[in-house]
Amino acid sequence: MDDNTIKDIDKPLVLIVDDVPKNLQVLGNILRKKDYNIAAATSGKQALDMVEKVLPDLILLDIMMPDIDGFQVCEKLKGSKRSKDIPVIFLTAKTGTEDIVKGFEVGAVDYLTKPFNSAELLARAHTHIELKKARDKERELIFKLKDALTKVKQLSGLVPICSRCKKIRDDEGYWQRVEEYIEMHSEAQLTHSLCPECVIKLFPEMSDEILEEAE
Repeated sequence: MDDNTIKDIDKPLVLIVDDVPKNLQVLGNILRKKDYNIAAATSGKQALDMVEKVLPDLILLDIMMPDIDGFQVCEKLKGSKRSKDIPVIFLTAKTGTEDIVKGFEVGAVDYLTKPFNSAELLARAHTHIELKKARDKERELIFKLKDALTKVKQLSGLVPICSRCKKIRDDEGYWQRVEEYIEMHSEAQLTHSLCPECVIKLFPEMSDEILEEAE
């Protein structure tokens, strides 16, 4: 998969896996009409190697291939944390019910038989790419919400504080100064100053002058 294959990172990338070069050419021409980026692999091993480098948005996968068949490729993809969410559509001449059922059992999202209808292929490809985009956005939103909730929880609830020195007891039972506790449990950065009452107590002879400058 080189720079000539991936021309625009904003366009969905479709990986076609088929050991017949003519099939790759036909499928590539059909998908380019919808402005997809295309990558091609002529074996299951080559496809798995490609996915290790760049994650496609959709994989069109033949079943009957010489080294690793499509079922095995799909199982390996779904068994990897990195590639398990890539939608896989089987595109094959195998039309038996057992083959179709097995395709879904190993993790495919769809199954098309050859010869296929171009319009149907494009419609199904578009549907599964859009579904993947929606799932990716949902996961990103959930991650952001969890992160925000964690930050809110860090300074919520009952916080044990010493009534005399004002140190706070953390979850492990250690006592910390208030500013240390806040800095450890939030993104706040504290700066030090003196309130008017402390100015009067600490510097009574200069309190008027200091307070005037503070205003």
